[in-house]
Amino acid sequence: MAKFVFTPKDSSEIAESYDAVIVGAGGTGLTAAMQAHELGLKVAVFEKNEGLGGNTNKASSGMNASESNVQFAQGIIDNKEDFYKETLKGGGLLNDRDMLRYFVDHSAVAISWLEDHGIDLTDLTITGGMSKKRAHRPASMAPVGGYLVTGLLKKIQEEDIPVFNKAKVTKLVQTGKAVTGIEVETESGLKKVAAKAVLLASGGFGASKEMMKKYRPDLVDYKTTNQAGATGDGLKLAEAVDAQLMQMEYVQVHPTAQTDGARTFLIGEAVRGEGAILVNRAGKRFVNELNTRKIVSNAITGLNEDGAYLIFDQGIRDHVKAVEFYDAIGLVKHGASLGELASEIGVDSSNLEATVKTWNEAVKAADDSEFGRTTGMDRGIEKGPFFAIHVHPAIHYTMGGIHITPETKALDTNGNVISGLYAAGEVSGGLHGNNRIGGNSIAETVIFGRQAGIQMAKFIREN
Repeated sequence: MAKFVFTPKDSSEIAESYDAVIVGAGGTGLTAAMQAHELGLKVAVFEKNEGLGGNTNKASSGMNASESNVQFAQGIIDNKEDFYKETLKGGGLLNDRDMLRYFVDHSAVAISWLEDHGIDLTDLTITGGMSKKRAHRPASMAPVGGYLVTGLLKKIQEEDIPVFNKAKVTKLVQTGKAVTGIEVETESGLKKVAAKAVLLASGGFGASKEMMKKYRPDLVDYKTTNQAGATGDGLKLAEAVDAQLMQMEYVQVHPTAQTDGARTFLIGEAVRGEGAILVNRAGKRFVNELNTRKIVSNAITGLNEDGAYLIFDQGIRDHVKAVEFYDAIGLVKHGASLGELASEIGVDSSNLEATVKTWNEAVKAADDSEFGRTTGMDRGIEKGPFFAIHVHPAIHYTMGGIHITPETKALDTNGNVISGLYAAGEVSGGLHGNNRIGGNSIAETVIFGRQAGIQMAKFIREN
């Protein structure tokens, strides 16, 4: 089967006006474009990078949803209230409650919407801070992000929705206080494009040293899992039209990134969700591996031992296809036995063997008396060969951003709606509080991407 290749439109084809203009071609922007198009809008997507997909391409675990048909088909009885409460707790009770309620209530229908568009997420795993398997992923157990982006681009190509790459939006055009278009730098020069509504779906600032220095100077020397284009451009565009930014100091550090080489690679939460444990240099566990990202990251940093090691076996590897990629690029250490693995990574062999033995007994008894882990215990670490990945915390996600309503309408610094301006995805703030739960970012892209498309259509119909 030939590999799908999406061809962006040439900048010479940019029209003078559209109903809706979308800034950013990640999961949020592509979802919004599809939804708005289906509601009858003339839409265009502008992406500054050459490649499409943004940070969504890097998402590897899954898309959280509760009370989905997929869960019921697998005998998992979940409820939205638990999803709401666990996300609220994970965010330090600092989440925007109305946004969170909309998010939770529309999570299952978002899974069904994707299915209607040929994007099936029929396998389930679990992420830190969740009590049930809510992270929906492809049946192949492949990383969810690339699968989602490819699926959306296929539909966008079928519908002939224009997507322009190497097209950097440099200004939001206003008529009075209303946003009525954009200025965009392209290979064929600067263009002005009129629009009845503009959606900022341009991601966060996890790759911007400049913005990190401004909002979280303590993290400025951390490596990042973000793609290089995640530099907060949409936040700057919004600020220039007096949009209100909120919770900008809330930056998530992901506990498991491989940072030893020139590039940083996110080691997805699914590895722990399918049964991996973390050990220190002494070969001992030191934390509930599926606590929230903030707690696990702090525990690794607190070791002061140059990171930690993820330990897993072939059985776990079989349930996380991303490991094949990690191994292909040299991030995975191997051992035919635990002793051989310990020698390979320089940890105490007898301690590692004892740690894994204790863990396997905890899995069998469904009782982790050491650290109170209750999830990601479907299988022990028993089936050789055995594997390890050296991990450090790294900047992963920026929870803060543009202050929006649950309808994705951008607010100004006085708390008033900026007519014609919408924001969704990582560029917006409020949903996650001070710590995002794994699996909630992909859910956010689809749930609030759809909401943005719906609300822009509603706004245009009413005006």
